[in-house]
Amino acid sequence: MTLPTLLAIGTFNDWDVPDMRNGFDLVAISSISDLAGLDAGVRGQVQAVAYKGHKPFDGAQMDLLPALEIIANYGVGYDAIDVVAASARKVSVTNTPDVLNDDVADLAVGMLLAFTRNMALNAQWLARGDWAEKGDPPLARKFSGARAGIMGLGRIGREIADRLAAFKMEIHYHSRSAKDTPEGWVWHATPEALAASCDYMVVALVGGRATEGYVSAKVIAAMGRDAVIANISRGSTIDEAALLDALEAGRIRGAALDVFRAEPRLDPRFLQLSNVFLQPHQGSATLETRKAMGALQRANIRAHLAGKPLLTPVN
Repeated sequence: MTLPTLLAIGTFNDWDVPDMRNGFDLVAISSISDLAGLDAGVRGQVQAVAYKGHKPFDGAQMDLLPALEIIANYGVGYDAIDVVAASARKVSVTNTPDVLNDDVADLAVGMLLAFTRNMALNAQWLARGDWAEKGDPPLARKFSGARAGIMGLGRIGREIADRLAAFKMEIHYHSRSAKDTPEGWVWHATPEALAASCDYMVVALVGGRATEGYVSAKVIAAMGRDAVIANISRGSTIDEAALLDALEAGRIRGAALDVFRAEPRLDPRFLQLSNVFLQPHQGSATLETRKAMGALQRANIRAHLAGKPLLTPVN
């Protein structure tokens, strides 16, 4: 019996690989850039792709895989994959939502707490011996009881809002339309209206062309001087130059960021700022969640090849 050929694109964890070999003829490359260099005969056998990466996967690359039936993305954000091109070629696309919601929401709240309570500065203060030599570090700010704004109340945005509500925060949100939310949550029809109504604004939008620069210079200008912005979505959702200008000029209090426009090579201006808390895209980076993401990715591939409904279809 001939096994279906699975092409793994990206650097997968050691625990993913054995299951990728279970029932598949596994071919692995480290980047989509290496696809054209694969033997044409091998490419012609690939029925499924397990994709892990942020480089564009477009129609021209799909055409290098004439037997391709499914692209299973590792991650909830699938903006790197040209879904329109995939649909035109009758190629299914899946992602891995829900299994990472808690981790991303936890990190969003953790970053805001770390920023607001000066946790990084305080740890350095202690480690340098300043506590003994200089006394207590500068006072931080209170977090509980503030006004929280969620830019994009999808699955992850809702988890963030629920957590911030537990901090006795007043919840505001912006989405295309009002949603079924607890009493007292306030919907804003425009991103500018949300920005003007919160002390902490968390960007939880999906990535892609539709949301590129959604948090624009105008939106950032609508925030108060004492406001803080957090981003756990995609670096593309914020006008990064406008954000840096506002941070450098002190037009907003600060930012807590897990994603950047050109990551992993972020704009060096960020590293000169004292009013930021920065993370290297760690939203879903826990052992438990990364295992669950890989398992869901492979479950979608197996469901498709078995003629069963996809667990988390995109198109």
